[in-house]
Amino acid sequence: MNMNPTTVESNNKNPFKLPSLGLFITFKTIVEYVILIIQFAFRGFKFLTIDLFMALYNALSGGVDHAYQKTKHIVTKDNIAPSTAPKKESILNADLSTLFKNSFFMKKKLAKLEAQKIALAEELKGNGAIRSKEPKVFKFTAKNKNGKIESGVISGFSKLDVNTFLVQEEYEVYNIISNEWTEFIYGQTSIFTPKMKTKDLLFWLTQLSTYIKSGITLTDSIKILNNQMGKNKNYKRAFQSIVYELTMGESFSKALEKQGVMFPALLINMIKAAEATGELEETLSDMANYYDEIDKTHKQMISAITYPSVILVFSIAVITFILVFIIPQFVEIYKESEVEINGLTLFIIHMSDFLKENIGFLLIIAIASIAVLIFSYQKVKAFRKSMQTFLMHVPVFGKIMIYNEMAVFAKTFSSLLRNNVFITESIDILSKITNNEIYKEIMYNTINNIVKGEKISEAFKNQWAVPEVAYYMIVTGESTGQLAEMMSKVSSYYQEMHRSIISSLKAFIEPVLITFLAVIVGGIILAVIVPMFNLMNQFG
Repeated sequence: MNMNPTTVESNNKNPFKLPSLGLFITFKTIVEYVILIIQFAFRGFKFLTIDLFMALYNALSGGVDHAYQKTKHIVTKDNIAPSTAPKKESILNADLSTLFKNSFFMKKKLAKLEAQKIALAEELKGNGAIRSKEPKVFKFTAKNKNGKIESGVISGFSKLDVNTFLVQEEYEVYNIISNEWTEFIYGQTSIFTPKMKTKDLLFWLTQLSTYIKSGITLTDSIKILNNQMGKNKNYKRAFQSIVYELTMGESFSKALEKQGVMFPALLINMIKAAEATGELEETLSDMANYYDEIDKTHKQMISAITYPSVILVFSIAVITFILVFIIPQFVEIYKESEVEINGLTLFIIHMSDFLKENIGFLLIIAIASIAVLIFSYQKVKAFRKSMQTFLMHVPVFGKIMIYNEMAVFAKTFSSLLRNNVFITESIDILSKITNNEIYKEIMYNTINNIVKGEKISEAFKNQWAVPEVAYYMIVTGESTGQLAEMMSKVSSYYQEMHRSIISSLKAFIEPVLITFLAVIVGGIILAVIVPMFNLMNQFG
């Protein structure tokens, strides 16, 4: 097929521009156009996956590579081995640190702190020694034993108590304040108190159990963990407060409870029961294993959702790329050749035009819809329950949700029963650890049945969200007096079922999504090629 050289040259400048069709069409030309479409689709997919990832990686590693090359250049230039080179940067930092300490600003700050220290000493002789009936949140400024000035928050009954504790911890205290704003920000009901991450909670429980088993006191164990995990200011503040509470004679469970939502309610109740039975070390170890298994189950659930979602998003992105950038080039060719188009080709062209004209508006609508859905799911109970009911009836995916809920419920219930937590308290805790409204209703019905003197299993009877196997295992455990052991078996069974169905879903979803992408892209290619065959037949 003969083509104008100028046309070819312009096509090389624009990678998404197809050559003009001209008046003569051969089968070779059609094959070339099919190859071009496939190439463009591959370029788009590669750009959305590999290229973006490499660009992000290069941007993040650029600073490290620049520092390495600069250091290498200096070492090579001065012919000095890295191990024997003088630490110019450390010397510079030391000079800057000395200069900062001797600066007017620092002197003024130290003078202000000394004035606050004198004022605090006077206050501790009067109103600062008065103890309140309820604990307050006190914010302090003090110098630690390393000479570093730091701030923290402690819950106490008086400024004198807080000051005494800080002095015992080798702090030089400058200021202690308590007001409504401090209570709002750092109090037990504060919305600013974060939850401890699961991985950090696992580390904390495992280390704490190990230290206590080694003969280290509980207070000293918390102090050690404060040094290990003190980089996080929220954790450091919580650990200091726990140490203070223990020093003042408060129980460990009560000290954890005063940290707001930092520690899970389940853990606090478990420790409360362990304090009554004297099995704190074993309980801490059991809870570490519990949260480890729950975390694995949660990650499996996230994995089951994430993988198909990512593949689906990439598929939509590639299809959108073809419709917005590739199809319009064929439309120009059809106009030049005056070829007759209809059916699927016309539908694809209209879809391409619609996306080109409204892609920005569609993106805004999509983002707004997702935001509204997330907000409604989190804040509106009726909407959340409807969504959960619908999702739990979806084939395969519904089983994943049910198996996950049953595994977590049974594992938690078993741990509560083994630690001698009252049934009513156990059910109340179970209703709080799940976000599924269907299972919350089951928990509330269970509490009502216990109050009426009925069996626990009655609340699980004829519930579509509770599999029959789980129900009959609960009945068996209740009738034999081994409910804790039976619930542990229920947890293991559904955890394995959950793991198995996720593995099967991963193996099934990949070929399905690839087939989906191939069918859609193949349909688009077929739609744009058919008019060319018709035109070739006309010339033939």
